[in-house]
Amino acid sequence: MTDQAQNKPKLEIRVIPTTPLQQNTSLIWSIESKEGVFVDPGGDIDKLMGAAKEFGVKIVGVWLTHGHMDHAGAAAAVKERTGCEIIGPHKDDQWLLDEIESSGQRYGITDGKNVTPDRYLDDGDELELDGVKFGVAHTPGHTPGHVVIYNESGALAFVGDVLFRGSIGRTDFPRGNHTQLIDSITSKLWPLGPEIRFIPGHGPMSTFGQERQDNPFVADALTGYAGAAKQAASEIDQKLSKRYS
Repeated sequence: MTDQAQNKPKLEIRVIPTTPLQQNTSLIWSIESKEGVFVDPGGDIDKLMGAAKEFGVKIVGVWLTHGHMDHAGAAAAVKERTGCEIIGPHKDDQWLLDEIESSGQRYGITDGKNVTPDRYLDDGDELELDGVKFGVAHTPGHTPGHVVIYNESGALAFVGDVLFRGSIGRTDFPRGNHTQLIDSITSKLWPLGPEIRFIPGHGPMSTFGQERQDNPFVADALTGYAGAAKQAASEIDQKLSKRYS
């Protein structure tokens, strides 16, 4: 990851698929200090700590985008092994963090542990890793307490299960809200810029610009998004889209 202002790499990132659900856990660390964090450590604690050891990273934090067990199941275990803080998500997802163990049993995932973060995140908060700052956007819809963590200068966002390449997060889970999710994407993510690359909770990376062009749920033709000036959405495209409402 490069700070575009100075054009010098400051952080390294590796994506580590975890759990049978193949959730993207991100390991981010400072090239200079070797201090790092896990974003959404969903499970497979030995695999995660093995990756940190391989790259010589000292884990100093866990950042959570939301409370689903495949994103937060290993947070408590990481803290037990490293003594690091668990930060995020928004407090409205604590009920999910309290159900990690019972939720995991339904998927045959038995190593997840219920957890209470050391600090919740709110819209507009800031995180920092060895001098590199990350913004926080509260993005409810998939879950009520979901957050997105982003670095504008590095043009990178960790979006959890809000947005995927060619899709969006599910809203048929308890306390999901489809309209709220669409609003979160268009009002919180799109203004960050089309060049922002994002790491989703599952699947490949993409950019906000690419999703605005052809995502069958949130392309501009469907939402009417046009930056500062909202344009009329295409009713034909909406009717042909997968699930827009």
